[in-house]
Amino acid sequence: MPDPLADPLADRLGYLLKHVQQRWTEASARALAPLGLDGRELAVLAVLGADVPLSQAEAAQRLGVDRTTMVALVDAVEAKGRAERRRDPRDRRRNTVHLTADGRALLRRAEDARRAAERAFLAELPAADAEALLRALRALAA
Repeated sequence: MPDPLADPLADRLGYLLKHVQQRWTEASARALAPLGLDGRELAVLAVLGADVPLSQAEAAQRLGVDRTTMVALVDAVEAKGRAERRRDPRDRRRNTVHLTADGRALLRRAEDARRAAERAFLAELPAADAEALLRALRALAA
């Protein structure tokens, strides 16, 4: 199989980001599969696992998804017993979404798997370069 980077596109940011994203998606999927999770569901659990109760709309904003997509995502984690909707005691018009005990336990295991997968994925880079990459990506994402 030809080297995907051995072509004139290999110095283009978009091309490189796309190929790195594809490799990371595959590595992440392998790491999370034994837990019955994918990266998107882990992101939902991570956002809902914050100490501050969030409405679906607030969670959607943090995830960068539209409200309709967020309803489907919450429905999916709720159906699996990982989260539950609750009426906000301060505002009865508002529902918040909370992880269940099972959801919190799964989040801890999944975060361990994610961190291990990230370390393995970045292992080809010297530690200083890996940290610089993460710092640069955080800056570009902000």
